[in-house]
Amino acid sequence: MAGRLLLGVIAMLATGSMTSHAQPITISGSVKDSETREPLAYASVQLEGSSSGTTTNEQGSFTIAVSAPLAEKAKLIISFVGYKSETVTLSSHQTRYTILLKPDASALQEVVVVSGTMKEVTKMSSPIPVEVYSPALFLKNPTPSIFESLGMVNGVQPQLNCNVCNTGDIHINGMEGPYTMVLIDGMPIVSSLATVYGLAGIPNSMVKRIEVVKGPASTLYGSEAVGGLINIITKDPATSPTFKTDISATSLREYNADVAVKWNVRKASSLLGINYFNFMNKLDVNEDNFTDVTQQQRISLFNKWDVHRRDNRQASVAVRYVYEDRWGGEMQWNRTYRGSNEVYGESIYTNRAEVIGNYQLPVQQKIFFDYSYNYHLQDSYYGVNAYLARQHVAFTQLRWDKQIGKHDLLAGVPFRYVFYDDNTPGTASADTVNRTNKPMRTFLPGIFVQDELKFSEQFTLLSGLRYDRHNQHGNIFSPRLSAKYSPNKSNTFRLSMGNGFRVVNLFTEDHAALTGARQVIIKNALKPEQSWNVNLNYATNLSHSNGYIGIDASVFYTYFTNKIVGDFITDPEMIIYDNLDGHAISKGITLNTDIAFTSSLKVITGVTLMDVYQVEKNDAGRERKVPQLFAPRLSGTYSVSYSLDRFGLTFDLTGRLNGPMHLPVVPNDFRPAKSPLYTIMNLQVTKTFTSGLEVYAGAKNILNFMPKDPLLRPYDPFDKNITINNPYGYTFDTSYNYAPVQGIKGFAGLRYTIQ
Repeated sequence: MAGRLLLGVIAMLATGSMTSHAQPITISGSVKDSETREPLAYASVQLEGSSSGTTTNEQGSFTIAVSAPLAEKAKLIISFVGYKSETVTLSSHQTRYTILLKPDASALQEVVVVSGTMKEVTKMSSPIPVEVYSPALFLKNPTPSIFESLGMVNGVQPQLNCNVCNTGDIHINGMEGPYTMVLIDGMPIVSSLATVYGLAGIPNSMVKRIEVVKGPASTLYGSEAVGGLINIITKDPATSPTFKTDISATSLREYNADVAVKWNVRKASSLLGINYFNFMNKLDVNEDNFTDVTQQQRISLFNKWDVHRRDNRQASVAVRYVYEDRWGGEMQWNRTYRGSNEVYGESIYTNRAEVIGNYQLPVQQKIFFDYSYNYHLQDSYYGVNAYLARQHVAFTQLRWDKQIGKHDLLAGVPFRYVFYDDNTPGTASADTVNRTNKPMRTFLPGIFVQDELKFSEQFTLLSGLRYDRHNQHGNIFSPRLSAKYSPNKSNTFRLSMGNGFRVVNLFTEDHAALTGARQVIIKNALKPEQSWNVNLNYATNLSHSNGYIGIDASVFYTYFTNKIVGDFITDPEMIIYDNLDGHAISKGITLNTDIAFTSSLKVITGVTLMDVYQVEKNDAGRERKVPQLFAPRLSGTYSVSYSLDRFGLTFDLTGRLNGPMHLPVVPNDFRPAKSPLYTIMNLQVTKTFTSGLEVYAGAKNILNFMPKDPLLRPYDPFDKNITINNPYGYTFDTSYNYAPVQGIKGFAGLRYTIQ
């Protein structure tokens, strides 16, 4: 009897034990990009050898039930389009996992771009060559602004045009800054007055990716997209981390803080980005009694909302505010000298507000309403010369997207309004005194049509035409034609031809020359500046046993006409504007390579060879070739990264190479007319922790390169003693700039992310 009872107890215990072990165990975790640590929404999580599986949610998180017998050595297979799959072996001692997926360049055809055709298409299927850069590239050499980060892009050159106030613009393939259009989420938000100082206030924490199109894009984007465009795509609030911060400092006492916070409110998601930059350490390494780098305090706020609507219709709105206080000048300058002729300084206050949004209409057709508005106020003094300007730019666009058989149609009706007023003769009354406002108002309505015809999987033809009606220049037409041929999935050829135009705002681009009491004369009815471009592009991805190689090469040729130039010499009391009697040319070759090895070594390089010049006619009708300033024949970028995954360490060596470029010298200048061949090289080490913390440190400009004599006659900035010991008649000049006036400097920072 006792034996039977004992056997019964043992059987009950065994049954209970089997039942408890049969209960499933819940496994949870998150899937992220290995480089950016951004969550990957809707990634596939599959239990090997089983039909059980799930996908990550919008925050990149997942939960899956695994039976107890499998929980010890079962394997999860995690996959996501455009990334290499990862296999994770489960352990009975762990129920939560963080899986990092590495981007797979062999799957570049899955990367979505919008800049080339104004609609979401995969990079490899786009008829227009579009270069895509993720924030991971820019984290290899962290900077406090997008303007500086773009120096890592081959063929794109952030150019400082003044050694005192650090005015800057962005050159593409050697073309000057005014010919580059900068978009935020496809909206022409940074232009005219904002190109001078507005680029610095875009928080890096808000950037999802940056798309670059080289060559005219006026058919879709209108004025200013002559040399190319840069489209800054901001993050989606719904898929962004809950909290992310990046705080850094340099040995020169530059401080930068980037913070992003996400929250959900019923049927909407919001992302708030805050950036603060401070550099108030006056340095004069080259001992010319001028600040080496402009002193700055800047704060930028960016708030984006996405509304979750029925049938996944789009609706988003974003606002941005930027305030910046910067100055440069003699070391003894302070605010009491602002606008005086005692101590030289250039002081600029910038206030800027923006609204960007789009709304998909609740109709069966795919019709979108895009809109943007920006206000820019600049209060500045360049020595004793005041430049006070304000600008309003409003933009609306109705676009229709329709698929009809093999035709993928896009049509749009854009409208742009620009209000501009300043204290220069450009907006003054008849006696050249700006007592009565005479602002410039520009109305630019238009219409465009684009047809993408897919003849086969291998061949696609894209054609487009835009018409704009300018209230001063009249009718403007911009055609476009592109062809793409892909013999297989790994090789693609693209041939693009198009026209770009730019309506010049004289007084935002030449304000330094217009601060005097000169009379502005427009000799003839000014025609819009135009360019015609041909671009042949080849892209391929080669996989091998040790990794992959991505190659992207282009040959480009741009013919530029109707350039508007100002004549300051004929009459000292006048500025005479007219179209250039000649043309300009930008031609060259560019090559980008992306090489990755299974040994965790990654190499990204780019090189551009170009010749940029303009052809002018003299009084006798003879032509002469004038090289473009700040356009090096040879330039390149490089990034070498190596990861020790076991220790969570990454080493990054980055840099930019610039060949000799023509500089703005004066007659009998003792300074070289060309810059030397030089490189700015940077080194960084990053330690990644599983808690979401990253710590990084390194050095910039490790070769300690600095330009010589950036200022002419810095000891007499007001030209008070111009006749004393000055046989060549030199005057104070700040435009001789080809490299930062900063030597080697160390930096350190930390990033922390909460999903």
